Amino acid sequence: MAAAACLATSAVPAAVLTDPAPASHSIAIIYSEADRAAIREFDTIIAGIEANPDISVHRIPVTTGQIAVGPPPAQGIKVAFNSRSGSIAVIYPDIGEPYRSVFAQIIEGIEDKAKTRVASFPVGADVDSERVAGELRKQNIKVVIALGRHGIKVASGLNRDIGVVAGGVIWAPEAATRAVSVISLAPDPTLMFTRLKGFMPTIRRVFMVYDPKHNAWLVRLAKEAAQALDLELVTYQASDLRAAVRRYQEILATANPKQDALWLPQDSTTVEESSVLPLVLEKAWDRSLVVFSSNVTHVSRGVLFALYPDNLELGRNLANSALDFLGAGTQDAHIVTPLRTVLLAVNLRTAGHLGLKLSNEQQRRVDLAFPQR
Repeated sequence: MAAAACLATSAVPAAVLTDPAPASHSIAIIYSEADRAAIREFDTIIAGIEANPDISVHRIPVTTGQIAVGPPPAQGIKVAFNSRSGSIAVIYPDIGEPYRSVFAQIIEGIEDKAKTRVASFPVGADVDSERVAGELRKQNIKVVIALGRHGIKVASGLNRDIGVVAGGVIWAPEAATRAVSVISLAPDPTLMFTRLKGFMPTIRRVFMVYDPKHNAWLVRLAKEAAQALDLELVTYQASDLRAAVRRYQEILATANPKQDALWLPQDSTTVEESSVLPLVLEKAWDRSLVVFSSNVTHVSRGVLFALYPDNLELGRNLANSALDFLGAGTQDAHIVTPLRTVLLAVNLRTAGHLGLKLSNEQQRRVDLAFPQR
């Protein structure tokens, strides 16, 4: 789920602490150390938000129990919001090295393109939600962009008159997010199936094993997308690893490689990476069965292709959702939207094994190729 890192106070240029030129909307960013696995996604997502000319961004990551902006913490927060007419806050996860230097370089690029200084304030796992809420109230924050599970957790405890736009997660339960708009990291099934048919026009049937607790919403969309594209979607529910393995064994034993394909969703229950994924890829390779995925890391391990976030565009979309709320002043009930701003990763070795010859046009559309030379 692009690399990022937290910046200590000493790493923030002195100019960051001055009050930059005012923007139409000011964003406070809050993030949690517990979401380290996904920070690379969030970092570029925030880059997209910052690229919006109507928004100026302040980063406020949270450490254990307090906002870690160096001593004294409260003063750092005051500087972050000083003289700003804040209306949007962004909550996102903190991380440490080895990405700290990378993050500093990314911020430098952001500042150059955004033509404004970006203040960074890391926040850790055990955030004091009441303190954050107090700071947001002081700055008259109207909408929060929450990234990651911990960002959503903080946002869910905020005052009901603050809108919430969530991202950087596959799925978020309504109970955890109240009335929010969630842009999922799960690629839109229509885009997945369209790409599949572009590679393999003979495919007529797609198999999928999923945990209904996490991906029932995605399967509903996938069935509609499959029907529109003249595909048959065959789904199997599995609520634990043992059930998932049985389902995959059935599929791999009976699937017809000439017209069938297997889709691996982002699902920690059914696509366990240490045992299930190697089993699926080995059997699929032996039978020359097409396997595609919603997880880009699977491509390096042998999956034919995956769609993954164009994080800059995702950030812009999240910013637009926040601005829509500011314009309307209200928010629809809990809505989860699949990812539609995507990039393409392809395993060329797998393509060759399947007898696929990518046209020049198809090769130009590949954003990430494996094996990497």
